Formats: sequence, C-alpha cells, structure tokens
Amino acid sequence: MRQFVVIGHDAPTTPEFSLDDLAGAAGRLDVLCRCVTSAFFLSHAIREAVRVHLVLADEYTVTFDGSDLRRLNPDERSTAALVRNALEEREEAIGHIPVETSPGVSLTRRGFAATLEDVAREGTVVQLHEDGDPVVDVDPPADPVFVLSDHHDFSEAETAAIESHAEQRLSLGPEPLHADHAITVAHNYLDTDGFERY
Repeated sequence: MRQFVVIGHDAPTTPEFSLDDLAGAAGRLDVLCRCVTSAFFLSHAIREAVRVHLVLADEYTVTFDGSDLRRLNPDERSTAALVRNALEEREEAIGHIPVETSPGVSLTRRGFAATLEDVAREGTVVQLHEDGDPVVDVDPPADPVFVLSDHHDFSEAETAAIESHAEQRLSLGPEPLHADHAITVAHNYLDTDGFERY
C-alpha cells in the first residue's frame, strides 16, 4: 500500500465553497485535488493500492481509498465535489470514527497529528523535502507513507510531528516540485524499484 498525507493549510472545513474558484475562495483546494488525481490515475486505469489523506485546516481528514474508489474523474472540479460532499456529512463524523461519504471516500474529525499517528502504524513514514537525502541513494521503503504540504511550508508543530514518526527524509531531485508532481515522481520511483527497472 502506498499512502500520501497532504496538508491543506487554508482548505475549507465547510461545504460552502464554490467549485468555480478552487484556487481562491476555496483556499487552494485545487492543489489538493491535483494531488488526488496524481496519486490515483494511470492511463486508462486507477491505482487501487493507494490511499490519499487530505488534511483540511488541521480539523478534518478526507481519505480516498483506491480499492473502493468510484466516481473519481481526472479533473479538479469533480474531485473538489467529492471533498464538498464529504464535508456535507461532517456532523456524522464522531471522533476519529470515519463516515463514508461516497464509495472509497470517507471523512474523519481529526487533524494532522492524529492522522499521521494512525497511518504511521501501517507503513514507513517518509517526509518529502528538498533538503532530504537523494531518493536515488535509498532503497524504496515498504508500504511508504509520503507526507507533503500544499503551497505553504510545514509549520513548526507539523515538522515536529513528522520528525517523531518519519524514518526517512527524502529529496526527489535538485529542484523543488509542486506536491502533485512530487507524487508522480514518487510513484515512478516505486514503480521502477528505485529507477532501476523499466
């Protein structure tokens, strides 16, 4: 299983946002939606052994599970609609118990630290960072959990939480990448056993 935890610092926590202004009034939800499509879509297929956790303003987490995912299309607007649908069910989320809002999409009432602690039990936490060790010098981890941020840097509290769980801090290349592009490169790194098998 490959997992991606993406922090949306300004992401909405209520469904009252416009699907026509994801980059503005919706707190750069467009970035998070691109991360979802990069994580799941292949040409004519969806990666089933993938989960994406979108942490919305450290208040809610929307999880997409590729093994059960339906109705996901490769555009930001329809992905944002799935997030909005999830937020419409936020009153049904009790504690950390998830509420399924559509097939393969669920919502929990928890922020980054609780989400990270949960997924850290299932795999190897990897912080993707431009100052990390070059990914080409490291064997691909088993069941990786990649932690990324939106257009903001990690806060001090987020960095502390990551460092308490992360087994590796890796760089995907000499130039900083957008989060969605980093997900694509991370997939390629794993698909090719560390860029060794094509």
